Amino acid sequence: MKTDADWLARAVELSRLCPFSETAFSVGAVIVGADGELLSEGYSRETDEKVHAEESALAKLPADDPRLRTATVYSSLEPCGERASRPRTCAQLIIAAGVPRVVLAWREPDLFVTGCQGTALLAAAGVEVVELPELAEAAREVNAHLLG
Repeated sequence: MKTDADWLARAVELSRLCPFSETAFSVGAVIVGADGELLSEGYSRETDEKVHAEESALAKLPADDPRLRTATVYSSLEPCGERASRPRTCAQLIIAAGVPRVVLAWREPDLFVTGCQGTALLAAAGVEVVELPELAEAAREVNAHLLG
C-alpha cells in the first residue's frame, strides 16, 4: 500500500505537467480513498488558465461522492484560502466536499497572497492537515522561476 509520501510525490509529479505561468504556482493534487484507491488527480491550469489543482481533481468526481467523506487530498502546495479568480477557494471546496484529511508538501509563500490561510481554514473546519516538509524542496523546484 502506498504511503502519504508516495501519494504526495505523485502530486509533485503532476505539478510538472502544468502549463508555464509567471503569475501562478504550478501545483499537483491527488485524491485517494480510505481504501488506498486513487479517486482523482489534477494540476493547475489543466482545463483552463485559472483552474487550481485541487479544484481540477475535485471536479472530476461527483460532488456527492460518498468516498470523499473518508478521502485524503494530497497537494504539492497548501490549498488556497484566498482567491480572486473564482468564487470559492480550494480550502472551501475541500471543506464543502467533506474531505477529512489534507496532506501537503509546501506552505504557500508570500508571493501572490500574503499570509495564506488555507491550512488554518481547513483546520478550523475540522480537517486534519499533515505537512510533509521533506517534499517541499521538490515542490519549490517546479516553481523556481517564480521565486527568483
